[in-house]
Amino acid sequence: MTKKLYHIALKNIAIPLGLAMFFSCSPDLETIETITRKDELPVEAAENLRILYSSHAKVQMIMEAPRMERYEGEEPYMELPEGFVMSFFDEFMNETSRITAKYAIQYEKDDLIDARNDVVVENMETREKLNTEQLIWDRKNEKIHSDKFVKVTSGEDVLYGQGFESDDRFTTWSIKEIWGTFSVDLEPDEEPDYNEPVNAQ
Repeated sequence: MTKKLYHIALKNIAIPLGLAMFFSCSPDLETIETITRKDELPVEAAENLRILYSSHAKVQMIMEAPRMERYEGEEPYMELPEGFVMSFFDEFMNETSRITAKYAIQYEKDDLIDARNDVVVENMETREKLNTEQLIWDRKNEKIHSDKFVKVTSGEDVLYGQGFESDDRFTTWSIKEIWGTFSVDLEPDEEPDYNEPVNAQ
């Protein structure tokens, strides 16, 4: 059974314990942008938000955000106007990966997060890094994806593409419409297939 521990510093408005959860949105980026409205005032707000996600008394993730605002309506959502940092941990509390963004929206229906503006995903173990301007995080299925321009750096290799898919810990990933410079291990008589998609295992 997964447990969540909440550490939230509030200012002016109290926030119910159950609110401090990741909300979601439609997986379609255009639908997400259409749903978002700024014609209402937030019904609840919090500052210095910190959420711990644990399983069997072991912390798996920690999310921190300078500010949260919650909006109601047909599609209620929680906005993180100053961005967030999400850190993933192994069983020994070593940070294995991290997702950061300067802005994010969390909707209630589909358990997805729309992260925008200087989105960075890092794998601390492989030293790989993803940069993009918008990323959808499917928390229920533990996946991240984007249809925007992406850049993945791995050592001296730099790959670019239009679209990206990965597990949310950034261990197994693939780039769509890929180009860039990268190293390939070949057998002595083997020729590279430049039309084959590149996947990280």
